Amino acid sequence: MQHVQTLADQTARGSNQSGMRVHNERLVLSLIRRSGPTSKAEIARLTGLSAQTVSVIMRALEADGLLRKGARVRGRVGQPSVPISLNPEGAFFLGLKLGRRSVELILTDFQGQVTRHSSEVYDHPSPAAVMEFATLALRNTLASLSADQLARVAGLGVALPFGMWEWRVASGDLSAWRDFDIAAALAEVVKMPIYLCNDTSAACGAELVFGAQDKPRDFLYFYIGYFVGGGLVLDSKLYTGKSGNAGALGSMPLAGAAGPQLVDVASLATLEAMLDDAGETRRGSWSDPAAWSFSENIFEQWLDGAAEALGQAIRAAACLIDFDTVMIDGSLPATVRAAIVARCRRYLATQPLPGVTLPELREGTVGSDARALGAASLPLSDRFLVDRDAFLKG
Repeated sequence: MQHVQTLADQTARGSNQSGMRVHNERLVLSLIRRSGPTSKAEIARLTGLSAQTVSVIMRALEADGLLRKGARVRGRVGQPSVPISLNPEGAFFLGLKLGRRSVELILTDFQGQVTRHSSEVYDHPSPAAVMEFATLALRNTLASLSADQLARVAGLGVALPFGMWEWRVASGDLSAWRDFDIAAALAEVVKMPIYLCNDTSAACGAELVFGAQDKPRDFLYFYIGYFVGGGLVLDSKLYTGKSGNAGALGSMPLAGAAGPQLVDVASLATLEAMLDDAGETRRGSWSDPAAWSFSENIFEQWLDGAAEALGQAIRAAACLIDFDTVMIDGSLPATVRAAIVARCRRYLATQPLPGVTLPELREGTVGSDARALGAASLPLSDRFLVDRDAFLKG
């Protein structure tokens, strides 16, 4: 296997320090990520740090290339203010998303914008095929960067289904994944920190880091991919549990004739099987609206079943944790996502639970890129962020 020339001794203080950013620096970076361009005075007010401390922090972060000054804002009472924003070139993050039907690699800048993207579709994943793709994609992506950009790549996040061999995908044999250590294999390709996360938990992390910032501190998250799954956020932090499988919503059992588990009903694999049984061929990505041009009765049947199954899972979860909000996203066109959320709301309205307040349902805000972005968010969160509510008072 050909190795990729990467970070070894080139890493800048701003992206790959042996230690992590100190707490107050993370606090400032997290605030600006959440709020957008912000003046020093506003940062001091929101964080409770002194103006002098904020100035020292800002100078250090600007010197490291992580922040940049905007144009001076005039015309208001008091001294003109200078908005400070994240510098897109301040750091870069690699995200590898391994799915049961496709693999993709993205590179994001410090603002979370995807600057490089590679992908490949397969009938079923094998370790050899995934590593062949990853090796080539990583080599090409890193070779496209300047020396300064390369020095600012902070790590590689990997989002994949844990226990992949436990799920059947077409006729493919996935047993080779049982003993395959993908982190060790990737460490032979790139010399940088590597982070692993369950794929749908990673999608939840993307919603937390890159999604709309008006979410409550606790929420449950569903992601409808080839197999449905989810994630759990408690106190504004992604909670993955001791095995990394907390929020394994696809495995939730269902009542009645709907199916033994949520994954059997609300997954795109189920819709694909329904189309196959009807002799209909689907082409294109599930996130492409054109890929949803098939018989209306099949679409309606799947939508109703998915909404009811999700509703059952939400009712069960609400009995355990008093969530304010449930978010539903997936590798879906926005119109399909909206239809699922609307039908799930109607189902829950007809199924009250005495003694339990059912949560508000909302659409996710990241979409089909959530798993890959979630992978890229792993090194970002580890190296530059704090709890997104840490700076709020009261």
